[in-house]
Amino acid sequence: MNTAAKKQTGRRARANQKTSEGKVPEGLTLEDLDKLYSYMVLNRAFDDRITSLYRRGQIPGAAYGSRGQEATSVGAAYALAPEDVVGPLIRNAGVVLVRGVTPRAFLSSFLGRSGSPTGGKDGNSHFGDLSKGIVGPISMLGSMIPTLAGCALAFQYRNEKRVALTFIGDGGSSTGEFHEGLNMAATMNLPFVLVLEHNGYAYSTPTSVQTRLENLVDKARGYGIPGEIVDGNDVLAVYETVKRAVEAARQGNGPTLIEAKTFRIRGHAEHDDARYVPKEVTAAWLARDPIENFGSFLIRNGHRTSNQLQKIQDSIHKEMEVAEEEALAEALPDPESALGGVYAD
Repeated sequence: MNTAAKKQTGRRARANQKTSEGKVPEGLTLEDLDKLYSYMVLNRAFDDRITSLYRRGQIPGAAYGSRGQEATSVGAAYALAPEDVVGPLIRNAGVVLVRGVTPRAFLSSFLGRSGSPTGGKDGNSHFGDLSKGIVGPISMLGSMIPTLAGCALAFQYRNEKRVALTFIGDGGSSTGEFHEGLNMAATMNLPFVLVLEHNGYAYSTPTSVQTRLENLVDKARGYGIPGEIVDGNDVLAVYETVKRAVEAARQGNGPTLIEAKTFRIRGHAEHDDARYVPKEVTAAWLARDPIENFGSFLIRNGHRTSNQLQKIQDSIHKEMEVAEEEALAEALPDPESALGGVYAD
């Protein structure tokens, strides 16, 4: 096993990270547990549909999945209040779904249909919905940090008890905008939370090649802000950690950097077969599948039976079938509409 593989399967997986320790966070009901499980299943079912549509040549853009990382997106988004805002990245479909975008509308965007949130101008996930507190993602990784810090600054100016949250990957944490945005949030004590998804690879570049840090949360020290490490495959731990950071920000205690240790099981996108990842690394993370492990937790602790969880899965897969049929049936946009909406009326 090479050095990068050892770090992936060994120390990185065993870092001093927060876990749920088999406990349900205070305030979560059985209904909440059902929702967390359902959203993770929906996240994966959505990604599977995107994969299928992409391979059938139906998607004009790229297809980025989040298999294995569902707990980070869902747990973080679920910790936010309705009045808060979030800036998801391309691998945060769970965030978009938790905030209320329907699977059909989301699929329509990937398919470039006229009824999509962008009116067919995008074949990906580059759209927002401010009525749902979603700020549309920017392709240049790192750019969402100063953007959402700016939202947090507006909340501070208005004396609003609202919080802004966004995400970044391990590779993106080496960009200039990571430094500029997080330093701005820190020095101005903004109500801002940054979730750093430490996936282990910036596309195909192992973390050990692009930084000497083993735990990227150590970067928080440079900005004088709190930092926490959480098991990104434990949805309850993610929820609890993000919830604590969000409420601290809401009370005027400034930003927090949260490093979620997780792993994308597939390649960077559907065109990438991830042959650069050692097989033993993938196998180790497959054993920590966030959906399977949370389902086992629910059954083991008597919250749900296997039959009840299967019904949830069946219902969601049926929902995705209908969403795909309806999205494919939508019309493509008229060519003359291509230049519309470029400038404000």
